[in-house]
Amino acid sequence: MGIFDFLKGVGLGPKLNPGQEAQEIKDEINRQIPGQIDGLNVSYAEDHTVKLFGAAQTQAAREKAVLIAGNHDGVTRVDDQLTISATTMAQQVAAAQAAAPAEFYTIQKGDSLSKIAGAKYGDVHAWKELYEANKEVIGDNPDKIFPGQQIRIPAR
Repeated sequence: MGIFDFLKGVGLGPKLNPGQEAQEIKDEINRQIPGQIDGLNVSYAEDHTVKLFGAAQTQAAREKAVLIAGNHDGVTRVDDQLTISATTMAQQVAAAQAAAPAEFYTIQKGDSLSKIAGAKYGDVHAWKELYEANKEVIGDNPDKIFPGQQIRIPAR
């Protein structure tokens, strides 16, 4: 997918522990989207860049891994080197059809999921769709989004 920039100091959860950043991010990705990234490998550089390697089961899992990594406090950039795995021809065709990347959106002051859904989909009631697409990033409460946080806006 490429390189994605994030705002330093606006991430979720506690600060990453020095020297353990890569492992903590890897553990969080595996906790939030278990079994969806095969061979996940994470590196963390002094410039606060995270590199992700492995094979995602789906495009959505790939995007979620990028957002989970990038929304950590202290991460300013994610270099996505993930691929999408597909083992059979039917899976390859389905993966290609489902691989339309989602738009990444940075939460602004005053935003709500319904406001974003209205602007992006023309339907404020589609907030539930946005929440389901970002549950791993947002957490258990759809009202707990904050300025600077990034979410996915899946193509419809």
